[in-house]
Amino acid sequence: MGLTKQSTGTGVRKDLYLTSAGQRNEKVIALAGNPNTGKSTVFNSLTGMNQHTGNWPGKTVATAQGRYQCGDDNYLLVDLPGTYSLLSASVEEEVARDFICFGQPDVTVVVADATCLERNLNLVLQILEITDRVVVCVNLMDEAKRKKITVDLDQLGRELGVLVVGTNARSGEGLDTLKAAVAQVAAGDPSCPRQVSYPQQIEAMVASLSPELTGLLPNSRWLALRLAEGETSIFDSLGKYQGLDILGDNALSSVRREFCRQNQVNPRDLIVSSIVSEAEKIFNKTVLIVNRDHNALDRKIDSILTSKVFGFPIMLGLLGLVFWLTIEGANYPSQLLAALLFGFEDWLAGLAFWTSCPDWLFGVLVTGMYRTLAWVVSVMLPPMAIFFPLFTLLEDLGYLPRVAFNLDHYFKKACAHGKQALTMCMGFGCNAAGVIACRIIDSPRERLVAIITNNFVPCNGRFPILIVMATTFFAAGAGAFQSGIAVLAVMAVIVIGIVMTLAVSKILSKTILLGLPSSFALEMPPYRKPQVGKVIVRSVFDRTLFVLGRAAAVAAPAGIVIWLMANLSIADASLLAHGARILEPLGQLMGLDGIILMGFLLGLPANEIVIPIIIMSYMASGSMQALQSPEALRQLLTANGWTWLTAVNVMLLTIMHFPCGTTLWTIHKETQSCKWTLVSFLVPTAAGILICAAVAAVARLLGLA
Repeated sequence: MGLTKQSTGTGVRKDLYLTSAGQRNEKVIALAGNPNTGKSTVFNSLTGMNQHTGNWPGKTVATAQGRYQCGDDNYLLVDLPGTYSLLSASVEEEVARDFICFGQPDVTVVVADATCLERNLNLVLQILEITDRVVVCVNLMDEAKRKKITVDLDQLGRELGVLVVGTNARSGEGLDTLKAAVAQVAAGDPSCPRQVSYPQQIEAMVASLSPELTGLLPNSRWLALRLAEGETSIFDSLGKYQGLDILGDNALSSVRREFCRQNQVNPRDLIVSSIVSEAEKIFNKTVLIVNRDHNALDRKIDSILTSKVFGFPIMLGLLGLVFWLTIEGANYPSQLLAALLFGFEDWLAGLAFWTSCPDWLFGVLVTGMYRTLAWVVSVMLPPMAIFFPLFTLLEDLGYLPRVAFNLDHYFKKACAHGKQALTMCMGFGCNAAGVIACRIIDSPRERLVAIITNNFVPCNGRFPILIVMATTFFAAGAGAFQSGIAVLAVMAVIVIGIVMTLAVSKILSKTILLGLPSSFALEMPPYRKPQVGKVIVRSVFDRTLFVLGRAAAVAAPAGIVIWLMANLSIADASLLAHGARILEPLGQLMGLDGIILMGFLLGLPANEIVIPIIIMSYMASGSMQALQSPEALRQLLTANGWTWLTAVNVMLLTIMHFPCGTTLWTIHKETQSCKWTLVSFLVPTAAGILICAAVAAVARLLGLA
């Protein structure tokens, strides 16, 4: 199938990272560290960039770059993927390792968590074996103090043989000291980093291998250790970046084979255990823990949030609350924004009259392109501006890993990866963002499963369709309970989408993406007080405006196409009407009609325009229209043959049809494959046709429609 780590996800970006780092008009600083240590927060604080930070492990899976100035020097800061080691068990580890080895950064800053320093020291020691140009940043010192954990930074520096700086990146404390330390090391300040002492048999093997590897990397000892443990990906990288065929050297390979024959032990086990033992020794000398039960409260909360009894009800309750706030909060701003944008259309009409603009050109540019853009912006912007910050607050609080924990069992049953729960949650805001989030999944096979099935959860652009259907057909006349009933109807459809995600994941894993689920070790991060101000700013700029920009770029040309189809006629009927007539038999089979299917088809660029296209077609107006009230919309739809079955199947088709243009574009960029982009288009579409046809058939058989 051509399915490799190099063909999907982060694997396709390695060359970009190394190329960018090779520019030496400024000092290059690599930022490494375990997941959830505040590494991206350090990055944001130093560079001022709006790099999103999240309180769940594995969030940063691609390098981000930013610049800052210290004194007279300019620095390029590269935020590497969060990783627990450099032993190349995942794509993230390979990316981080290759950048440090071949990108040749002037300084590598290793961010460690002061509250769990022993585990973090494993990565520090591995990096010290590659380069001596290292600064250790012990972050989250405030949390360590709150948990009564004392870190002797001076002693830690002496033990490691490099500069050590304590910081609290969320408040900016210690960052000036960190900049000064980086500048000191970048200027060539000598250091003598600590080297791990390995068992005698490993040291003897390294001594025999090192002479043959001298000059390949600054540290031939580290390269010899990788060959000793049987690591092959580093030698693939040597071939890729330096044109060297180390594995083809029979003499080097025979040394390792002879060692394994004589010692009857796996060298990797000895190497890993030595690193762990060394980290433990340093930890015991430098860290004092007064209260060993400092995480007791977190564990008590986890016992409720992840329990079999309360876990799912709380999860669904929080999700429902977020949706209710989004629905209620976005209604009025959407109306104001629509009034503003469509009001501007009158000024454009006056300008067109003043310039004697041809009617066809005014139609294409204003009633076509501009009106479509106005619809997309007015419908998408307010809900996204509410949903993304709320979702990010849950992320920043540390709740999302608990969601993954609750759903992990079900995804395992579906032969999928537990982290798919996190990518699925991201899809609620935007399926394109959910597809990008699939980078956190190590396995290329499982990453593709997550990408293909991400469209089964409704994104921000599809929520308006669901809400309109729920309020118009199921919550009409409910008075004060209208919003509640609408939320329940939408939640029911979302549950169906989650079930379809699991079912299709299982089918894919048993057919075209055959395989077993990989192991999934999820670290439960501590609960942290969200930084509300930063969350709002970053979610708006990093997510809302980014997604809106992509949607607008796709919707603009779509508006022109839709106007042309509605206004160009053949045999006294518009192209839109002809298309609806062709799709009518399939629509009837699905309990819909041809106009509805045409609306979804033309809504490929942006789901937000599906309902306006349907209204335009029923009214034969030639341009997208908006009705003033839900009741007026209900009357128009029922006059054109809509029933409860039509509304139900529209809601089902909304969560089970092809991804929007923005998401398809993103899928192609992530997979680098037209094949998998086409599969991502066909799978949900086929599911939607089959499910809607089945529901319609059952309803007719029972005499309900």
